[in-house]
Amino acid sequence: MSGHPADPHGAVHWIEHLPILIVAAPLLAAPICVVLRRARAAWTLAMAVTWGAFATAIHILSRVSAEGSFSYEVGNWAPPLGIELRFGFFNALVLVIVTGISAVVLSSAPGSLREIPRERQYLFYATFLLCMTGLMGITSAGDAFNVFVFLEISALSGYALIAQGGTPRALTSAFRYLVMGTVGGTFFLIGVGMLYMVTGTLNMADMAERLAAADASRTALIALAAIVVGLGIKTALVPLHSWLPDAYTFAPAMVTAFIAATATKVAYYALATFVFRIFGREMAFERLGLAHVLLPLSLIAMFVASAVAIFAKDVKRMLAFSSLAQVGYMVLGLALCNKSGLTGGIVHLFNHAVTKSALFLALAGIALRLGSTRLEDLRGIGKRMPLTSFAFVLGGLSLIGVPLTVGFVSKWYLVLGAFESGNTAIAVLILLSSLLAVVYIWRVVEVAYFSEPPEGAEPVKEAPWSVLVPTWVLIGAVIYFGISTQATAAVAERAAELLMMGQL
Repeated sequence: MSGHPADPHGAVHWIEHLPILIVAAPLLAAPICVVLRRARAAWTLAMAVTWGAFATAIHILSRVSAEGSFSYEVGNWAPPLGIELRFGFFNALVLVIVTGISAVVLSSAPGSLREIPRERQYLFYATFLLCMTGLMGITSAGDAFNVFVFLEISALSGYALIAQGGTPRALTSAFRYLVMGTVGGTFFLIGVGMLYMVTGTLNMADMAERLAAADASRTALIALAAIVVGLGIKTALVPLHSWLPDAYTFAPAMVTAFIAATATKVAYYALATFVFRIFGREMAFERLGLAHVLLPLSLIAMFVASAVAIFAKDVKRMLAFSSLAQVGYMVLGLALCNKSGLTGGIVHLFNHAVTKSALFLALAGIALRLGSTRLEDLRGIGKRMPLTSFAFVLGGLSLIGVPLTVGFVSKWYLVLGAFESGNTAIAVLILLSSLLAVVYIWRVVEVAYFSEPPEGAEPVKEAPWSVLVPTWVLIGAVIYFGISTQATAAVAERAAELLMMGQL
């Protein structure tokens, strides 16, 4: 379905151009932020763009729900020769996540962006918009090469955002991320090149059709391996995760809340799309045996990362390793290769994004008042900052997977997927790994509520409202979507069903 219908008088409906604006608007707004050179003006522009993109993403999701998948032909050039943006249930959901998190997190900037001098904050907003452009471009692109282009845009701007943490460790973390990200991008590009050798096209829909007609050759096997390694690095799948813990720990708190909720989720979307839509279930899992690689790696991530989180002395680092475990849950859903498991992986993508962004924003409020996120410095914080602390507790319950929170919904589907695959042991392992989350979340609760503040500690104010309100908006989403489960699960289930059939 083309994105350029015209009325009887020849005028193109402006609303049909909203899909391209979701990528073009932040890309064009970024240099304008640099020209403005004022923090408040740049933030106002960035807020208008991000909230506008969020509204556009909701419009796209509602259109997909009503009409099914559709494409937008850039420059009115028809694919496969022309560039197209393609929208279906899966990427429409991811677009809502990226734009929604971007808008809410950016709302907290005036109160939380203390690591960057005010006279340089306009550069931060420009970089933020570029990263957002890259993430939405990956999610929308209909051809494999443009996925790589947008992957690099998001990565380069992500390195710059992390480097603004204000400490030498932030620069080191950004450099490590740069090295690992470059390796990942190179592997991905090699895989795309191999696919072009086999199919002679870069359009993803055209590529899928031609690859299905070809045999599972050695070139296709190498392409699959290269793409899985490249996107595995971007997703931070253990053992390709070494960039993530330091990046999340030493980046500015607001950057961590943004990247933790979006970057790995978009990479997971790209991985699932290439595996199911390009290679197809039969070739990737039945002929090439991808599940034999992804299944053990996801289980290792769930247990090893959670175990490391238990012994972390800094709460930001604890949540960073927790993110590695949550990536394990998402990849497990992909590896189960059935409808329930894939639904669990997709809905966990949404649930973890909302939960982890709320947790990192709560930590941002604590860091603003205490100047630290070390566990020992949080003694008695439950009484000193009750609203912030309670938000953290509710987010922690979602990480564990307690009923009435979003975390329960996705783990329920993953357990169903394990039973559907006939592997009861995996269902048991999912439950056991959740108990590890109980341990590291309880460490924070114990220090915050059952320890006395340090002697001579000065009174601490609650987190600024500019941080507290976005935090509680996300916590509200954690509870709301944990109760109204069909709001997200229905979209995820439909997306999983289409992916299993090789569609978007």
